[in-house]
Amino acid sequence: MEEEKRVTYRSLRDEREYGFYWYSGLWRILRPVLVGLTVAVIVCGLSYTAYNRIYGAFFAPVDPEDAGEVSFEIASGDSLNRVAGKLEGAELIRSRTVFKYYCDFAGMAQKIQVGTYALRKDMAMTEIAERLTAGDGNPMVRNITLIPGETVEAFAAKMVREGVLAEADTFLNLCRTGEAFRDYYYIADMLAAGRASSRKYALEGYLAPNTYEIYTTAKPEEIIRKLLSQTEAAFPSEDQERAEALGMTMDQVLTLASLIEKEAGEGDFARVSAVFHNRLKAKMRLDSDVTIHYITGVRKMSLSEADLKLDSPYNTYRNTGLPVGPICNPSVKAIRAALYPDEGMIAENYLYFCAKEPESGELYFSRTLAEHERAVSVYAPLWQQYDRSRGIE
Repeated sequence: MEEEKRVTYRSLRDEREYGFYWYSGLWRILRPVLVGLTVAVIVCGLSYTAYNRIYGAFFAPVDPEDAGEVSFEIASGDSLNRVAGKLEGAELIRSRTVFKYYCDFAGMAQKIQVGTYALRKDMAMTEIAERLTAGDGNPMVRNITLIPGETVEAFAAKMVREGVLAEADTFLNLCRTGEAFRDYYYIADMLAAGRASSRKYALEGYLAPNTYEIYTTAKPEEIIRKLLSQTEAAFPSEDQERAEALGMTMDQVLTLASLIEKEAGEGDFARVSAVFHNRLKAKMRLDSDVTIHYITGVRKMSLSEADLKLDSPYNTYRNTGLPVGPICNPSVKAIRAALYPDEGMIAENYLYFCAKEPESGELYFSRTLAEHERAVSVYAPLWQQYDRSRGIE
């Protein structure tokens, strides 16, 4: 009987010890989890409290109950510091410093746009920053593009069509004389040469082809100055040195480049340049069709006898040497070709070229007049047919 009691007691003790160890093991697992959760709750609470305090102190609307619009203007040249100060002064944000740092951190500093905005005091600081970078819907700037080979007249007409200019006359008159731009040394040099009065437009050839950003309120003179400012970059000092080595002025290089631009595709620029250089050296007329196109304003493949006899300083069928000035605004590649003609064709003394099939844009080059005349007899019917298909006689 005593033995049975002892066995029963040990069994109960074992069960109690087993139960204690089971709960103890579970606690050892749960304790760090519960501690971690408690810490997380405390941290989240503190973070939430801190966020609310920071948001309320710096980012929140100045007056959540005031939905009235406030006119706010950003003028051209306003810095981020000035914009932040004006916003704080208008009681639209709580802190100019926080606004500045926020815009810098978010990459908005360079995106704030000039304009007049309708802001409200119930807008958060971040909303105001986004509104100022989105613009007011009235763009202050726009892009204009001068295409390589485009003439002054064609460019002016395009700007009128695109709404950049209300009319073309003021722009064209400024380009015609060039007098307002003597402060550019290369324009002063060109005008001093004494041939500008014989030109259709003194600035033809000097407006560097490129895409430009201008103010929507830009005046014709401001647009011209924008383009002229790029001309020096298109004709750097090394090009000037090369021109001097060839015995050419910048004006002569631009004039030759304008012919090259109109006569050929980029792949033939250097070869056409070689032909022109060879003819200039031999004191031959250039006989360039594109100079006639510039006079008449009509581009055709087959020139008439009347075309060839036009009395104009641009007519290279009547006058020896380069025309009186550029016939378009040439690209940098055409300028480089004028300065660096194909040396092989220079050495072999190529003197002629003509178009092949009009749609192909390919040219046929010849060394002798007899070879050139044979090529013309082959391709001339194609030129005439092409002109007739376009309604040109």
